[in-house]
Amino acid sequence: MNIPKTDLPRVVIIGGGFAGMALMRKLLKEDVQTVILDKHNYHTFQPLLYQVSTSGLEPDSIAYPLRKVTRENKTCIFRLAEVDRIDPDKNTVFTSIGELTFDYLVIATGSKTNFFGNESIQKNGMWMKTVPQALNIRSLILENLEQAVITDDPERRKALLNFVLVGAGPTGVELSGAIAELRNHIVPKDYPDIDPNEMHIHLLEGLERVLPPMSEEASKKAHKFLEELGVDIHLNTMVKSYDGNLVTTNTELALKTETFIWSAGVTGAPVEGLNASALVEKANRYEVNAFNQINGYENIFAVGDIALMQTKEYPKGHPMVAQPAIQQGKHLAKNLKNLIKGEKLEPFEYYDKGTMATVGRNRAVVDMGRMKFSGFIAWFIWMFVHLWFLIGFRNRLVTFFNWIYNYINYDKAARLIIRPFKGYERQMKVDKEEI
Repeated sequence: MNIPKTDLPRVVIIGGGFAGMALMRKLLKEDVQTVILDKHNYHTFQPLLYQVSTSGLEPDSIAYPLRKVTRENKTCIFRLAEVDRIDPDKNTVFTSIGELTFDYLVIATGSKTNFFGNESIQKNGMWMKTVPQALNIRSLILENLEQAVITDDPERRKALLNFVLVGAGPTGVELSGAIAELRNHIVPKDYPDIDPNEMHIHLLEGLERVLPPMSEEASKKAHKFLEELGVDIHLNTMVKSYDGNLVTTNTELALKTETFIWSAGVTGAPVEGLNASALVEKANRYEVNAFNQINGYENIFAVGDIALMQTKEYPKGHPMVAQPAIQQGKHLAKNLKNLIKGEKLEPFEYYDKGTMATVGRNRAVVDMGRMKFSGFIAWFIWMFVHLWFLIGFRNRLVTFFNWIYNYINYDKAARLIIRPFKGYERQMKVDKEEI
């Protein structure tokens, strides 16, 4: 790999997600050579992917070029590459563009969709972890509406207008709410041949309530908001199979649909090469100590979703969301500086800033410790927080004006079918884009 030689310590970061980005930006001011490797040349603000998939935003509003960060310091280098494996004995990373040695290695590969071994869902369903996948969902939704207008088969029309989402965590709740608003505000204007009452949104959840990670109060409010929007909620319902047309469940519920979106869980995305003892197989995450060092290694670290740090408060590891990743990335930058100087490492402590989810216009829920918010106030807090954490002034500005435009006009401006999804090699085999 063509990387400039240096006498500075070399820190290699695999992954430009929340953890990798937070670490990289903190290392810009340090006397180290930082090399970040990613298969995409941009950072994705994943909490707003659902708005890309439902025509609320264009992808460039939530993506930020990684080279725009690395250009701030000549010792910070980006390479577009897929990492194949790691050789910890030789301190070498093997990639699609060559080999690279390191002094310190940070694995920030994040997570990928967890299908829990269900091959029919993985083969025939849709999921949303990357920008290409979000664009696939957007194209499929709009294509199915177009097909529903012209089909003469009433059964196929019903399947085209049936939208099934599995998993009522934040992603599932936000997606189903956004599709419901698309039906309520866009379909009547854009598709006069479709009665909005023909369009059904089904949200399936295996547990007894929506938003299981949040408080019961937030769950009840979100459930109420979804019902107000016309979403059909099916609790204690687990999907057994989906063959591309029919969804079967553990109950008598069976649904015919051509839009099946899986948002029921994630698992870690590890890299080959480390000792088996370093990986917690059930979670598919690297076991790390309080300094984010991977079990058995002193100079190899893991941060974010891929890191499993067990504490008294979090015996199963920190939540696989943005805040732990950002905080771990920033903290590791300090510890790397201490390690290089021979100083004592400081243990990581997670500060829980709360959990939130939006259901739609003026509808959201927020848990912030003992404080609980719902409705318009929660929606305003949700918007402010997401704008604040978006990377880049332009992204914040474009997203803000899009939201204002959508709010005033009850419109979603990004209603473009940009890829022929039908028969498109099942998401262009986007399962390969998960890591």
